[in-house]
Amino acid sequence: MSKKWYNYFVSVDEAAPGTEAQASSQPARTPAQTVADIAASVAPAPVPVNQPPAGATFDEIYAAAEIHTPPHGYTIYKIADMLQSDYIRNLPADVKRSSILLALDAAGVKLQDIIEDAVRRDRALDTFERVQQKSVEDLEKQKTEENRQIQEELDRLVAEHRTRIQANSDAVGKEKERFFSWRLQKQQEEQKIADTVSHFVTENPITRGQPAK
Repeated sequence: MSKKWYNYFVSVDEAAPGTEAQASSQPARTPAQTVADIAASVAPAPVPVNQPPAGATFDEIYAAAEIHTPPHGYTIYKIADMLQSDYIRNLPADVKRSSILLALDAAGVKLQDIIEDAVRRDRALDTFERVQQKSVEDLEKQKTEENRQIQEELDRLVAEHRTRIQANSDAVGKEKERFFSWRLQKQQEEQKIADTVSHFVTENPITRGQPAK
């Protein structure tokens, strides 16, 4: 899909006199095809030795990709500013295009240079996006693995502490069982003592059952 700003500049030249027969035998190239040809001719941007940081500005991204303003000063951004100027901003699209082409011609700047500048910047942005996306995906993968290990450790600790809790409960239950068994024996022992003492006293001083508080 061609980008909107391409459509401001790229147009098919009308056939020159005497070439009509030749042109009729070949299909006319569309603006989109012309742009595609220009984009295909642009060499791949050099891979930056030092990638810009995650929060890099667009200027920093372009600088890392060795994209600089040419000596004549015309870039796709300069053209974008020209299109928004008070002089032509509200004019029809074809008038805007003609005005920009006239300005470029007067400055000795080729339209192809502007399109190539735009393509290089677009590729630099796409490359930076891919690098950032991979960085995010790598971070997500790393943190997901860390979370898995943390969860694994958490599960192990939970299981370990549950075992300790159960062991504590078992120890209390066992001690209670021992104590209740001893208490029953105690009551039997006290009853035996009380029965013996009852033969000699009016009021039996021997306690039976729960101890007096």
